[in-house]
Amino acid sequence: MVSTRILIPAAAVVVALGLSSVFVVDEREKALVLQFGEVVAVRETAGLAFKVPLIQEVVRYDDRILSLPTPPLEVTPLDDRRLVVDAFARWRIVDVVKFRQAVGTQGIQLAQNRLQNLIVNAIREVMGSVPSTAVLSADRTSLMNRIRDIAKGQAAALGVDVIDVRLTRTDLPDQNLSATYARMRAEREREAADEIARGGEAAQRVRATADRTVIELTSEARKQAEIIRGEADAERNAIYAEAFGRDPEFFAFTRSLTSYERALQAGNSSIVMQPDSTFFDYLRSDKAE
Repeated sequence: MVSTRILIPAAAVVVALGLSSVFVVDEREKALVLQFGEVVAVRETAGLAFKVPLIQEVVRYDDRILSLPTPPLEVTPLDDRRLVVDAFARWRIVDVVKFRQAVGTQGIQLAQNRLQNLIVNAIREVMGSVPSTAVLSADRTSLMNRIRDIAKGQAAALGVDVIDVRLTRTDLPDQNLSATYARMRAEREREAADEIARGGEAAQRVRATADRTVIELTSEARKQAEIIRGEADAERNAIYAEAFGRDPEFFAFTRSLTSYERALQAGNSSIVMQPDSTFFDYLRSDKAE
């Protein structure tokens, strides 16, 4: 009976020790087996693993790709225009032993702080070597790759790999936006004024050309009209001269009848003259009879 009471607790202790010597490594993590703070084993594959109970302990680290955003920071490109830049990085622990030695017991949090400083310094270094136009352009892939490569080389001492760095925002500081917008507005207004001036100049040229064309056409038309009128007058005079030459008496008679028609129309003013006036030659002469 006494031996049974002793064996049951002993068995329980043995079972507890056996269970505490076994641990499971998940496929999303890496594990270190530590003994008195020193690394004695590395477990990077998923499955069961063993350790010495009470003496050894297991420290687990995430084996997935992790994200790290950076705080907004002001950078000064090569042309001294300040910019506000946001970025984020993707990183992963590749050497868990070196990672443990670099961060100690503080783990992921300390690694992120150090990695953030590395990325910020890399951003400042790259952004300071190019003009702001290269930073603000749509194609910033080469800049991001340079930042990634610099951060990757410096982060190797932490046992991590910087997989990618992306710039999410590159803007002007708030205090510079109003001045920039005013300068852009003034530039657009100047361009609009230039376009209006060029348009007015072109319109003036077209108007002047049209006016000159009108004057030329009108002058030509008047010239042709005067020529035609002169030719008609000459032809009329020739007809009159020919008619007068054929029968001067009849020509004088018709001219007198025309004068009578114009002078004696109804509504004309009264005419007072002597009966023996030459105006009435054909009315009182034998020829009129």
